[in-house]
Amino acid sequence: MKLASFQVQTPVGRFVRIGSVQGERLIDLSSAYVTLLAQQGEPQPYRLMEALVPPDMRRLIEGGERALEAARAAEAFAGEALARGQLPAGPQGEQLVFALNEVRLLPPLPRPNSLRDCLVFEKHMRRGYDALGLEPPRAWYEMPVYYKGNPCTLLGHDEDLVWPAYTERLDYELELACIIGKEGRDIPPEEADRYIFGFACLNDFSARDIQMREMQCRLGPAKGKDFGTALGPWIVTRDEIGDYQNLRMVARVNGEVWSEGNSRDMYHSWANIIAHLSMGETLYPSDVVGSGTVGLGCGLELDRWLKPGDVVEIEIEKIGVLRNRVVKP
Repeated sequence: MKLASFQVQTPVGRFVRIGSVQGERLIDLSSAYVTLLAQQGEPQPYRLMEALVPPDMRRLIEGGERALEAARAAEAFAGEALARGQLPAGPQGEQLVFALNEVRLLPPLPRPNSLRDCLVFEKHMRRGYDALGLEPPRAWYEMPVYYKGNPCTLLGHDEDLVWPAYTERLDYELELACIIGKEGRDIPPEEADRYIFGFACLNDFSARDIQMREMQCRLGPAKGKDFGTALGPWIVTRDEIGDYQNLRMVARVNGEVWSEGNSRDMYHSWANIIAHLSMGETLYPSDVVGSGTVGLGCGLELDRWLKPGDVVEIEIEKIGVLRNRVVKP
């Protein structure tokens, strides 16, 4: 499934929903599930919907496999009705299907439990150390290092990034995000796949000048990263994406390709990343983990910098395109 969080405008205000992406349409999974239950004679369809297919991505993920099965049933119900040309309204007149261009896409997880970002592409890592005239540390090859970001500053597809007033060197980063779907601690690498809910595009926008100053103090990045991280345009579930260790990745600025890469070039696998993250620490559903930047996957490596008005697109095979525009305050 391709699962999106979106906002719709109604006569009584704006509402956040979760949807299944079907081409240029979105199936409102909560409303579709309520309608399915009502047609099956369920006496409390709204109560059961809130338990299994609530209009909140984090709660859906926390519901585990049973919730995902209910979401699939809602998707199939609405899809079959669409194919017959007999799409019903919900029990209280709810709209079940929306055109993508009539809703606002949000980050698929507007409030994830946590945000971690790794550094697992060797080419990107080596170029950073080369620029400093340093030899990469041996520890990098022994463990997938990461930093903890700000989960409250996520941006969705087509959402503007406001240029931070304290930077003159704004950059993008071409990354793949993994979303954790199951609670676990001390997870063995051979079991890690069962803890993956799905994947999304990630753009780890960076203020390079302040980031470099912070890291001179052996801490950070903090202000260099925490002003805005783009995630989306939706989450593709693990079963649909297939081989997530071999996905083509592209970054474009104003339509021009600046960076290309592939997830197969990760030095540390997702299995080893999850095993390392969960070592003595519990992972929770809706934790977001970034892969780090592919080789030549950012302006820092290219000596090309973003400007106000630039439109940055992150495209990953089998997922889609995440687009954001950079604007001055």
